[in-house]
Amino acid sequence: MARRAVFLDRDGVLNVEAGYLHRVEDLHLVPGAARAVRQLNDRGLFCCLVSNQSGPARDYYPQSHVDRLHDRLRDLLVQEAAAHLDALYYCPTLSPPEGGTATAFTYWSTWRKPNTGMLVAAAWEHDLDLGRSFMVGDKATDVDLAHNAGCRGILVQTGYGDRVLQGDYQHATRPDHIAADLPAAVAWILTQIAGDR
Repeated sequence: MARRAVFLDRDGVLNVEAGYLHRVEDLHLVPGAARAVRQLNDRGLFCCLVSNQSGPARDYYPQSHVDRLHDRLRDLLVQEAAAHLDALYYCPTLSPPEGGTATAFTYWSTWRKPNTGMLVAAAWEHDLDLGRSFMVGDKATDVDLAHNAGCRGILVQTGYGDRVLQGDYQHATRPDHIAADLPAAVAWILTQIAGDR
């Protein structure tokens, strides 16, 4: 039977939103995020990062830098709560109208949120049931991705979440749930799962 998953955006959800992270050491976890991921791990839920990372397309830094940021993220999750991500997907591309300039990464992609490419790839590769899964993010495009893929979308108020709710960032969206942060989102997810049984 296909597994239920919790998909997590990176910046503003797992780590503190700090713009484009040019220094690996500037990546810091949102308080409580590691323990929240550990709760998902302990419940046997597939925990998957899905993130737009356009730094390479904007020629801010190479793709290898994004990989180093993710190595630090994984290390911090282990250090703080012995937590882990089961898989990690990110989109380093950006179309020219959106600001892409580095030739190797400048094109339209089905992986860029709110397109569903990353979730479809994860579902295919890991036998996941998107209809029973959740997406947690701090942007309207995260909620749009969830709904486009048939998941439930949760908007956290860390990162850009407050600005989305005030109508100051991206566009109006209707999340299935609004949570203060990732720990609160995970608490709601676990309640929903218990109610589904």
